[in-house]
Amino acid sequence: MPQTGYNLAHLLERTTARSPDSAAIATRESFTTWRELSGRAGAFAHAFETAGASPGDRVALYLERGPDAAAALFGAYAAGVVPVVVNPRLRARQIEHILSNSRAHALVTTAEGLARQGESWTPSVRVVDAGAVPGEAPFRTRAVAPDALAQIVYTSGSTGQPKGVMFTNHALLSGIDTVSGYLELRAQDRVASLLSFSGVYGLNQLLTAAAVGATVVVEASPLAADIVANLASAGVTVIAAVPPLWLQLLAVPAFQQPLPSLRILQSAGGHLPVEAVRQLRARQPGARLFIQYGMTETFRSTYLDPAEVDAHPGSMGRPLPGAEIVLVRPDGTVCDVDETGEIVYAGPTIAAGYWDGPEATARVFRPHPLRPDVAAVFSGDLARRDADGLLYYVSRRDQVINTLGFRVGPDEITDVLHASGQIAEAAITTRPDPERGQRIIAVVVLKPDGSVAALRRFCREALPSYMLPARFEVMDAIPRLPGGKFDVAALAQLHA
Repeated sequence: MPQTGYNLAHLLERTTARSPDSAAIATRESFTTWRELSGRAGAFAHAFETAGASPGDRVALYLERGPDAAAALFGAYAAGVVPVVVNPRLRARQIEHILSNSRAHALVTTAEGLARQGESWTPSVRVVDAGAVPGEAPFRTRAVAPDALAQIVYTSGSTGQPKGVMFTNHALLSGIDTVSGYLELRAQDRVASLLSFSGVYGLNQLLTAAAVGATVVVEASPLAADIVANLASAGVTVIAAVPPLWLQLLAVPAFQQPLPSLRILQSAGGHLPVEAVRQLRARQPGARLFIQYGMTETFRSTYLDPAEVDAHPGSMGRPLPGAEIVLVRPDGTVCDVDETGEIVYAGPTIAAGYWDGPEATARVFRPHPLRPDVAAVFSGDLARRDADGLLYYVSRRDQVINTLGFRVGPDEITDVLHASGQIAEAAITTRPDPERGQRIIAVVVLKPDGSVAALRRFCREALPSYMLPARFEVMDAIPRLPGGKFDVAALAQLHA
């Protein structure tokens, strides 16, 4: 349990004391020791104070993943200011929304970061040039309360306008302790960093590595073949990715052979098709595969024990240790076994609500349906629980397809599409249909030897008629959100 006065920056402080000369951040060009990262974080903490940022002020960090991005984050923790990490793939308009909504005191970036947005953009807040921050300074941390605001994490925008999710020190530290515990991370691990620190999944790789003293291996290439080659040569032991990235990695020939250094694979951020789960197990049998579920508002909610993956490849597992999931009907009553209901999560990792969003907070952060004195998150996601207690994701509540009188989850269809062996990627969108209710459209990226005709034949044999896509739309690539998930909203607009 986090204690009073414990700051997230103490993760860096403790690991630096234990292993000052071990590698903290490794890139293809260089590596940074924990001692060096600590000194650099101290320099950023001093820069925030010099810029007039007081404890509790928000500071936006718009930096590419690497040593400075990590140092700026820990420097913010140490100074008591609240970091708001901005995904480097965002455009000026989206960045301005975050700056305005968070009422950021300053934006930390580089000349290259500003240039990437073009000459027309002048940030609306004070800019701190990371390149001009002096090299190192003593690393000193402020004492903070467990329930103090530690960080604001903006959602991906996959379900609407990005919202700032408020995390306390206690919630983040609880998540770090829990995840590093069930993964059994250790100081010898080399943890791949493939996802932006702006989301809780990518952030988790950095913070759990800092907690145990593991090395974070930053890989910035957008090409799946490069990622596999570089992570193999770096001797990476832990890889975490979202389902679309896993599908890309599985298509790389070099990843079809076991990588001897790998010991942990993690999937979160969406449903990983059952066929992809089986392929990962077959191609990397020496690595334990953790199927996980969570949303920004809960940090992490469930995981499937690797020992159960082969028998239950479609399951999202069970609640985290010390947490609880209840499935409820629209009227708030608790679902029976195998009945689909909304996921309601209660546990130590839940956020404190939405920044400057009291109405949205009231909708999502509500009293537990069975214990009104306990805070819970009503996720908007639908799942079912089997007789053994395993949970199975169904769909976002607002993405359930109503067709021919049936309610269908998109993932039920994409699992079959992948099982056909004809596609590399797939997403489901719909169009209104006066006869069906909704017409199902399958957007697919074919494998080099795949065909729509073979895909359609397979679906006719494997799917009931009401789940059959009315149309198959072939694309070279499915559009993605900055965090790597498929941009379902963009697909819907394309096929409106």
